[in-house]
Amino acid sequence: LDPQNVAVFTTGKVVSENHPILYVCHDDDGAWQFHTGMDVNEGDAKIVALREIVRRDLSILDLADLPIGWIATRKSQNDDWQRFKDLRITTDP
Repeated sequence: LDPQNVAVFTTGKVVSENHPILYVCHDDDGAWQFHTGMDVNEGDAKIVALREIVRRDLSILDLADLPIGWIATRKSQNDDWQRFKDLRITTDP
């Protein structure tokens, strides 16, 4: 489990506008991303502590064991998370 104060990536839509988190990525470098599922542009990127994301949505705790290189998605905040290997990440040398 990552510490509560670990820095994670998100967007202003999640942080400022309270849009639901519908897409979570545990990047191949161990970083976490929490998004609305809409396209993200760099100008909207935010870095916050993991605890801020969990405060907004306790279901994020269900993803604490999401392996590195995996994503989780859902259609709405009321739906269950679906987990997938992120096919954009390759481990080939």
